[in-house]
Amino acid sequence: MSDFKFPVDLKTFKKFKLDPTKPTLSDQEKSDLLFNIQLLRDAIVFFTATGAARGVSGHTGGAYDTVPEVCILLSLFEDTEKYVPIVFDEAGHRVATQYILSALEGTLPAEHLLHYREANSKLPGHPELGLTPGVKFSSGRLGHMWPLVNGVALANRNKTVFCLGSDGSQQEGNDAEAARLAVAQHLNVKLLIDDNDVTIAGHPSEYLKGYDVTKTLEGHGLKVVTVQGEDIDALWGAISSIVTYDGPAAVIAKRVMAPGIADIQGSPHGHDVIPVKSAVKHLISRGYGDFSELYAGMKAVDQAYLHIGSTSERGANRVVFGEAVNLVLDKMSKEEAAAKVMVIDSDLEGSTGLKVIHQKHPEVFIPSGIMERGNFSAAAGFGFDPEKFGVFSTFSAFLEMVISEVTMARLNNCNADNTCHFGLNSLFADNGLSDTHSFLYFPADALQMVAIVQRVFFERGLRFIFSTRSKVPYILKEDGKTKYFGDGYEFIPGKDETIVEGKAGYVVSFGEMLYRAWDAVLRCRETGLDVGLINKPSLNVVDEQTLRKAGASPFVLVVESFNQKTGLGSKMGTWLLERGLTPRYGYMGTTREGSGGLWEQIPHQSLDPQAIVLKIKQLSQ
Repeated sequence: MSDFKFPVDLKTFKKFKLDPTKPTLSDQEKSDLLFNIQLLRDAIVFFTATGAARGVSGHTGGAYDTVPEVCILLSLFEDTEKYVPIVFDEAGHRVATQYILSALEGTLPAEHLLHYREANSKLPGHPELGLTPGVKFSSGRLGHMWPLVNGVALANRNKTVFCLGSDGSQQEGNDAEAARLAVAQHLNVKLLIDDNDVTIAGHPSEYLKGYDVTKTLEGHGLKVVTVQGEDIDALWGAISSIVTYDGPAAVIAKRVMAPGIADIQGSPHGHDVIPVKSAVKHLISRGYGDFSELYAGMKAVDQAYLHIGSTSERGANRVVFGEAVNLVLDKMSKEEAAAKVMVIDSDLEGSTGLKVIHQKHPEVFIPSGIMERGNFSAAAGFGFDPEKFGVFSTFSAFLEMVISEVTMARLNNCNADNTCHFGLNSLFADNGLSDTHSFLYFPADALQMVAIVQRVFFERGLRFIFSTRSKVPYILKEDGKTKYFGDGYEFIPGKDETIVEGKAGYVVSFGEMLYRAWDAVLRCRETGLDVGLINKPSLNVVDEQTLRKAGASPFVLVVESFNQKTGLGSKMGTWLLERGLTPRYGYMGTTREGSGGLWEQIPHQSLDPQAIVLKIKQLSQ
C-alpha cells in the first residue's frame, strides 16, 4: 500500500473567494462549489471505509453531510482578515472533516488517510490538537465546543468565528448556556448546524418529541435561518445572511443523513463508519474503480500474544449488563417492573447494553436525548422513593459531566444504577464525604457482571457498574480449566477476592486488567516466584482482612487501566500507610494519550503482561 496513490485527486480542489454581501451565486461559483463538495465527499467515503475494513470502526455520515458548509467556509476564509480561519466542530465523530482539511492544506499526505483510526497512525476517532498534523483543536464530547468558541470570539471581537453543530450536539445543556452568553455579549459567532434527524439510537423527531433546533435557538435570541442543506443556492444565501448579520446567528441545514449514498442514506447506520461493500458500491457509481481488493488487504490486526489463565472465548460485559438486568426484571410482572424500575437512555442504548432491555422490557424503558446530566438526575429522581430504582447508562468517559448531579442524587438518598464504558477518572464518582457512600463495581468478565448486577440491583443508594467496550475473556482458576466466576460463585459487595495466594507479594487488579495481570502472575509463578493475585471488584471499599494480608507481604502492585493519578493505585498506598503497613509498593495505570486501534492501547500504556512481569520482578528484588 506504500505505493498506492490516493484515488481522489485533492489537488483539483478549486480555490475561490465568496463575498457574503452577494447572496446569489454566479454560475461559475455554483459549479466550483458543487465540484468541491463532490470531491471531498468521495474522499471521505473512500478513506473512512478503511476503518470498517480494519475493524476499528469510525464515522462517515456526519463529516460527509457537512461538506457543503465546509466548502463554503473555505471560500470565505480566502479573506483571512475577517474570519478566524478554523472550522471548529462540536461533533468529534466528524473528525474525517479535520483530516481531509489537513490533507487539503498539505500538512498531511492524502495517502496517510488510508490509515484512518489504525493504531499509532495519529488519526484517532476524534480530533486531538498536537497529535495529528494540521488539526487545529480537540473535540469529542457533544456540546463542549460552542462554549469554547464563545471564548475565541471574545478574544477576536473584530472577526467572525464559525462552529459546525448538529441536532445531536444541540441537545446538550452546555449549548443552552453558550447560547445565552453569545446573545448577552453580542458575539460574532456563527453556527452551521446539520439537522439530519439521526443519532446513534434513532431519530430525535421520534424519541424526543417537541425538540426543535430552530425554535430552541430562536428562543435564546439568535438570528436563525432554516434551509434545505442540499440546496446549495439556499445554503449560500442563508450563510451569507448570517455572516453579514451583526451578532450571534445560526443556519439550520435540513437534510437526510448521508445524502446520495444508497445503502445508508437517512439511516442511523449512516452515523457509523460506512460498510466496505457500501463504500465500494457507492464509489463505483461515482465512476471510480473497484477497491474491494484494497480494502480486503486491510485486515484487523490480531493480538499475537496468548494469555494464560483465561479463556479464548470472550464476553461483552456491556451487553451482558443489559441481559443481567433483564434477568432481574424477568422475575416481576410487567406492571410491577414498570412501577418499580425505570431505565433511561442517553442515545447510547446500543453502545452501553441497554438495547436488550428496551427490546425485552419496553415497559421500563425511556429513550431520551443526548442529555447526560438531566437523564442521570431523572434516574436519581425516580429512585427518590426508596422502593423505586432508576438505571442510567453512559460512557464512563462522560462520568465527569455528571459529578455534580451525582452529589445531588446522593444528598437526596436516591437509588440509581449506572453502567459505563471505558473512562480514566471513574473513581470521581465516589465524591461524597466520609459519612456517605456510593458503590463502584468493575466486573472482571461477563459471568461476574451477571453476579454483581443480580446481587446489587435492589440495594439502596448509588451503584456504579463499569464495563469496557471491548470483549474480555473469562477468568479461569489456577487449574486452567474451571471458570472462576462460574457455578458456585457468589459475589459479596465490598469483599476482595484472592484468585491465588502468594508469599512473595500480591498484585491487585480488577475489570479488564484482571486477565492480563493473571497472565503475568502465572508466568511469574512458573519461574518459581510465588506471587499472589487479588481481584478488587468493589473499587472504593476497603476489605480490611485482605488489605492487611497483602500489606503484610513483601510487595503490593496495583494494575489498572484508570488514570494513574486518580485511580485505585493512588488510593491503596494511603490505605496501607494508614494501617501501618509498609510493603514495597507500586501501581500501574494509564499515563498518556491513546494510540488508536483496539487492543494496541494496552501495550501503548505499558500495561501488557510483559510490562507487569517486569514490574513484579523489580518489586520482588
